[in-house]
Order: sequence, then C-alpha cells, then structure tokens
Amino acid sequence: MPWDIVAALLCLGACTGFLAGLLGIGGGMVLTPFMTMLLVHASVPESAIVHTAIATSLATILFTSLSSVRAHHKRGAVLWNVVAAVAPGILVGALIGARISSLLPTFWISLVFVCFVGFSALKMFVNATPQPQRTLPGALGMFGAGSGIGIVSALVGAGGGFISVPFMVWCNVKMHNAVGTSAALGFPIAAAGTLGYIISGWNEPGLPQFPLMLGYIHLPALFSVAMASIFTAPIGAKVAHSIDTKPLKRIFACMLLVLAGYMLTRAIESF
Repeated sequence: MPWDIVAALLCLGACTGFLAGLLGIGGGMVLTPFMTMLLVHASVPESAIVHTAIATSLATILFTSLSSVRAHHKRGAVLWNVVAAVAPGILVGALIGARISSLLPTFWISLVFVCFVGFSALKMFVNATPQPQRTLPGALGMFGAGSGIGIVSALVGAGGGFISVPFMVWCNVKMHNAVGTSAALGFPIAAAGTLGYIISGWNEPGLPQFPLMLGYIHLPALFSVAMASIFTAPIGAKVAHSIDTKPLKRIFACMLLVLAGYMLTRAIESF
C-alpha cells in the first residue's frame, strides 16, 4: 500500500479518535466514508470497497473501546450485569449482520449506511434524548435488544452507541451509566462483527488475501487507524471536560449529513 495512503489513514485515525473522545461517539460513521475514498488506492476491488470500509471500521473498535471502557469502569459507570445480559444477543446479532452485509450489493449496503448516519446526525443536531418510560426487560427482551443492536452495528460498522444509549435511557438507566455500559458493549459488537466479516470474506473471489486482507478486513488500514486513534482519543476526552461540546455536536452532525450524501452518491453510482 502506498505510503501516502498510510499517512492519510494515520491522519484519519487521529481525527476520528479525537472526535470520539471529544463528542462521545464512535468513529465508524466518519471512518467508513473516508475509507471508501482511500481504499480505491489500496488494491481493493471496486465491488468490495464499501464492505471493506465498513468491516475495517468495525474492527478498529476492538482497539479503541478498551481505553474507553477502562475510563468508564474507573468511574463506576459500567453496569456489568447489563453487559452480561445484552452481550449474548449482540454476539449473535453482529455475526448475522456481517453475513447479511456480505450478501448485499454495494447499493443496498450503502443505502443502509446513509439511512443510519442521516438519522443519527439529525438526532444529534436537535440534541434529542428519549424520555424514560420503563425498566429494562427480562432475559429474552435483553437478548432481543442485543441482537438488534448487533445486526445494525455490523451493517454500518459502528459501535452501537446510537442505539444502546437511547434504549437504556428509555428503560430508566441513568445517562452516565448508559454511556459507560454502551462503551463496554462496543467490544463484543466489534469482536463478533469482525469475525463475521472475516468468515464472509474468506476466499471471496477478487479480494486480496493475507497479509493484506483477512476476509473483508484490510489489515494495514486497520492498524494505521487504530494506532493513531488510541493516542488521540484520551486527548479529546480531556478537552471535552473543559468546553461546551453542544455547538460542536451540531457542526459534527452537519458533517455527518455531508458524508451521508457522499455515500448516497456512491450508492447511486453502483446501482
């Protein structure tokens, strides 16, 4: 892979890591569109670029979620009993989501991404928060919720926070506990989704094989982004405690809408 592309991926990882720490969001929604631009120059077939971008973005959460969970755990914000109840459904859902993604052509997987990112951006722009109405469901309900979170997260390459946090707040979980617990759920989402994309892309015709790629996971892109984001996420988190992030979230929401528009263009071009 050309060194200028590696440098661009390092910059991308640094920026997304900082944004994740600053605004408390995962980087998948930013990583995926920019990766589709960069992977064109990284020996990835055109028909697999969006799938590879989503899979690789999801895999970066394996690295970035650990530091986030550690910080939330120190503050006692992670509800590990909720993690244990939701995680089995997430594991199943993420594997299913990765399989569904591999079966969808570029048009449909891009369209799913556009809808999810567009909805998330609009929600962030208006700063909408759900009103608590009930308590967490029983074991079957938690498994079902986890499955839904896992499927959507694997389809769009995100950590699931835009679904799991509102779900927990709606069930009367305090916001700081919802955010901390959602951070802990990011790792099983990423682990199962990454495994699913490795299996789905294994020996896929036209895809480069190891050491460049492992299934749909582009290894140089993964490690470039992950290395940079691990260092910049704590900086973003530190800055977040000293400024009002609400105006920044609205600016970021506007950027997400632009990126969603770009992905919509790719979807139309591939139709």
